[in-house]
Amino acid sequence: MAHTGVLRPGFIQLRVLDMPAAVEHYTKRVGLHQVTEGKDGRVYLKSADEFDHHSIVLRRAESAGVDMMAFKVRDDSDLDMFEKRIAEYGIAVDHKAASDVDLVREAHQSRITVDHVAAGEQPGLGRRIGFTVPSGHRIELYAHADQSDPKPRTLNPDIWELEPHGMCARRFDHALFYGPNLEEVLNFFTTVLDFKCAERINLPDGTLAIWLTCGMKAHDIAFVKHPEPGKLHHVSFDLENWQSVGNAADIIARYDISIDIGPTRHGITRGQTIYFFDPSGNRNEVFAGGYTYYPDNPTRIWDETQIGKSIFYYERVLNEAFLSVVT
Repeated sequence: MAHTGVLRPGFIQLRVLDMPAAVEHYTKRVGLHQVTEGKDGRVYLKSADEFDHHSIVLRRAESAGVDMMAFKVRDDSDLDMFEKRIAEYGIAVDHKAASDVDLVREAHQSRITVDHVAAGEQPGLGRRIGFTVPSGHRIELYAHADQSDPKPRTLNPDIWELEPHGMCARRFDHALFYGPNLEEVLNFFTTVLDFKCAERINLPDGTLAIWLTCGMKAHDIAFVKHPEPGKLHHVSFDLENWQSVGNAADIIARYDISIDIGPTRHGITRGQTIYFFDPSGNRNEVFAGGYTYYPDNPTRIWDETQIGKSIFYYERVLNEAFLSVVT
């Protein structure tokens, strides 16, 4: 699955309040590596187990949160195909670089179409297209990314080329966003971008949350119903196993990192998890496991009687911070 069209999550751009503190957190604690710093001050990070140029972008701002999330597509021609499908669906493809968030939102609100995001706007990336989904989140698509060091060898590769450190994050895995209009978001991702809904929570008055996949993972992006658009709940990093999640908990305790909940496990996705916060207040997750999704699988559905167990399988109740704290 996902050998054509949208392949996988590519990168996410986060807003941070204190760049040196953010870089230290994501490199020394989460276990990423700094690839480069742009002339505009944005910092580009990746795991040593990722080939593409970067997967995390940090931008200094006055408020924490997310600028956008980008997915990689198979071929450059897929960008033209998806642009046509998005335009036919009725969402403006606004092509504006997310480094100027206010202009992006203005363009979306007035349905002004601006230029494509040019190749090289972020180092190592080809051209991109961008659009704002009904939850208020900017999504981008791109086809080309240079490779950067550190990265795995492809000839006689060891398990790791550079010794893992910190929480030993293996990749940027997924993000969970909070915003309105979930049924519209679901319809757009499944009919236009060919995602599948692996899992969802239904309430008597409508959909509370959806977990969407473009491949064979339990989810690549997820949304929870929230009145305010464009909010970030968490950015997640893949770890190898349950023992690695325990190691992450040790690091959180050792360095007094602000923790939300865990280590625990989800009913939804079956993933093993711990949630904590970066120095700017953006919630992070490290995540291991989860089931394999196949495109012929039915959507798994949870209802209002088991919401606590769906999110925190062991505790079977939700905590207030998990529900209310977003950036």
